[in-house]
Amino acid sequence: MPDEGGIGISRRGLLGMGAGALVAMGAAGCGAASGSGKGGAGEEKQQAKAIGDGSTADTGPQPNQPSQPEKLEPGQTPPQFVIFSWDGAGEVGNGLFPRFRKVAEDHGAAMTFFLSGLYLLPESKQNLYGPPNNPVGASDIGYLKDSNIRETLKNLRAAWLEGHEVGTHFNGHFCGGSGSVEKWTPQQWRSEIDQAMSFVTKWRTNTGFSDLEPLPFDYRKELIGGRTPCLLGQDNLLPTAAELNWRYDASSAGGLQIWPAKKQGIWDLPLQSIPFPGHSFEVLSMDYNILANQSQNSTNAPPANYPGWRKQATDAYIAGFQRAYETNRAPLFIGNHFERWNGGIYMDAVEEAIKHIADEKRKDVRLVSFRQFVDWLDVQHAGVLRKLRGLGVGQEPTGGWKTYLT
Repeated sequence: MPDEGGIGISRRGLLGMGAGALVAMGAAGCGAASGSGKGGAGEEKQQAKAIGDGSTADTGPQPNQPSQPEKLEPGQTPPQFVIFSWDGAGEVGNGLFPRFRKVAEDHGAAMTFFLSGLYLLPESKQNLYGPPNNPVGASDIGYLKDSNIRETLKNLRAAWLEGHEVGTHFNGHFCGGSGSVEKWTPQQWRSEIDQAMSFVTKWRTNTGFSDLEPLPFDYRKELIGGRTPCLLGQDNLLPTAAELNWRYDASSAGGLQIWPAKKQGIWDLPLQSIPFPGHSFEVLSMDYNILANQSQNSTNAPPANYPGWRKQATDAYIAGFQRAYETNRAPLFIGNHFERWNGGIYMDAVEEAIKHIADEKRKDVRLVSFRQFVDWLDVQHAGVLRKLRGLGVGQEPTGGWKTYLT
């Protein structure tokens, strides 16, 4: 699966809610946000404690976060959670990182950016990367230009201060052959993660940049989950993720729109099959998978197709949302890349879907990061979660929520 970056965003008022949900979330959700974008940034400057070579800094609690989540009350309808996530999270010169930070700000959304650690390593230092089962310095995604590394750092910093999560997409994105991540052992996954951590926490040393502010977080504490390249290799990743006390993994493929469960003690949050308008089959909830079904993997198909494909992609996301919202309230997970495939129609589709989902008439929709979602999961009663997991795709609760969750 090609990789062209990831995304960040900001929001106004309360974080992690649809634009129409800017009210206290009470027992059902995550509560009011703490701090503001400007206040958080100012506080960060006063409290920053440099870590290592100063590439990162411990600035205290992340700004623009919801208050502590609370348990669902008996008979209460669950919120509709929607998580938009971005693989790569690099600003590659197409302006998509700041674009979607603005989209999120406009619609009260928090998102998760799965950063490829290699995007903070200059190509001139590629010999510092020793990918498992691959030559030193090898990568199936390109190294960024120094100017793009600088913009990536600026956008990552801003995104975190705005309240978004920074996860990991690991490094070299190896999806085929003898070096594929599918064949890596738990120990090799540990090496890959350690190297990603090094590239994030030592970018100042590796780049020589001295005029940029540090990333405002301790990544060893911040990192609690990721998504593997091409959704491969989860089985051997999970033991290592458990050793690192990660709380979730978003690497599964072909998941259904049902409430999640844990694998090896870690929340398994897969991309999901969603309705694909005009087809009898469903499509995975990611831009690349929609593209693969529309243009047979071409990222530069004839432009005459773009309007219809753009609408089809938009309608797929909206159909997935509506199916869950009107029935079992299963969380909706959507994955994307900072890309301009087929004229940028998939980016337009994501933006239109966000506008629809964040409609202010729906007060119970929560646009959150994976971190915020597992925070909510972890405080719910085990019996409530079992009842939620008992609902199939598109299945309404018997007797309505007041009866089903009493």
